[in-house]
Amino acid sequence: MSLTNRDQQHLWHPYTQHKTASPSIAIVRGEGALLWDENNKVYIDAIASWWVNPFGHSNRFIADAIYHQLTTLEHVLFGGFTHEPAIVLAEKLLEILPSNQKKIFFSDNGSTAVEVAIKVALQYFYNKGEKKTTLIAFENAFHGDTFAAMAASGISFYTEAFQGMFIDVVRIPVPVKGQEQLSYAALQQAIADHNVAGFIFEPLVQGAAGMVMYSAEALDQMIRVCNQNHVLTIADEVMTGFGKTGRNFACDFLQTQPDMLCLSKALTGGTIPMAITTFTQELFDGFYSDDINKALFHGHTFTANPTGCAAAIASLTLLQTDEMQNNIARVHQSHLAFEKHIQNHPKVSTTRVLGVIFALEIKTESQESYYGDLRNKLYHYFIENGIIIRPVGNIIYILPPYIITEEQLKKVYEAVENAIEIV
Repeated sequence: MSLTNRDQQHLWHPYTQHKTASPSIAIVRGEGALLWDENNKVYIDAIASWWVNPFGHSNRFIADAIYHQLTTLEHVLFGGFTHEPAIVLAEKLLEILPSNQKKIFFSDNGSTAVEVAIKVALQYFYNKGEKKTTLIAFENAFHGDTFAAMAASGISFYTEAFQGMFIDVVRIPVPVKGQEQLSYAALQQAIADHNVAGFIFEPLVQGAAGMVMYSAEALDQMIRVCNQNHVLTIADEVMTGFGKTGRNFACDFLQTQPDMLCLSKALTGGTIPMAITTFTQELFDGFYSDDINKALFHGHTFTANPTGCAAAIASLTLLQTDEMQNNIARVHQSHLAFEKHIQNHPKVSTTRVLGVIFALEIKTESQESYYGDLRNKLYHYFIENGIIIRPVGNIIYILPPYIITEEQLKKVYEAVENAIEIV
């Protein structure tokens, strides 16, 4: 019996309606930007397996670091204990994070990184005796699937079954080009009308919304408004972090830095689940007290797992090499060249590029649903042609491993261009 058939007997997959979905493809091996299924068909992983794998599959440098750590100290509880990999990772990460970030809290994934940030925002004011219970978030945001993260998200079909169960969130328009003033006004109105604890955002790029992009200047202005009104700011860099925008973090494009950053996905190079939320000293000090009840009572069994920390240290080392920085620049230039080639195609309405992120929007007569017929037709076309791309409605995006070759990128671009012709 094939792996795919065995999978169907027992496994429940994410974001999947199993009655209508195609059987899952069983992957047995990966190397670089390539994956092989159980029938030895090869696929180019053009989205870095949900944006987690910038340095390629089965990366030997990261694997060696994991092996060394596994044979030294695989795990120890982080409550009341510490270890060198966590300390070294914190030191290395703080060297490249925005300079206002001083403290690091570990968790397991992007959703929990956001969950921690939201809890800190709410409790920070509670500890001061102030009642601030509302968050501000962008429309069509996606911050994760745990409850507070869902509450901050704006993609309704993910969350509609849980309406009425969430913390209070006010959604405002994204400050895309031409709508900056509308977004600024909505932010100011939300602050005036509610007791706002925090403003959470995906900096510069809304990933799950279809790589919607907006300017650093617009976000700078919004952060300044929040600072003036004592509203904490949370940058969800789970997708954008670790080089994807062309800089280490999307916040590196900003003049005014947020109070908190949420990190995961590429943190460990696609190897071991791990997340980090970072904070200013002021936020940490808001929990520093003789009163035990003012502590942050949040934790996970595998918090600061040493093996995950070792993988993250290796990933940071790779990210900072000249070779990897040159790869990021190379992919960016290739995207720009493809954008120039495809942007005037009669079936293309818009294109956008930032760092290693490329997206285009196909012209349609009506708004396409997230998992609608067009999206499914495109997805299956890519899979049939050995390319892993997951369109969002009528938006096709590419976010490949940094080590993808020019020949592989060319095949991805050709597949995208051919896919546009069939719809």
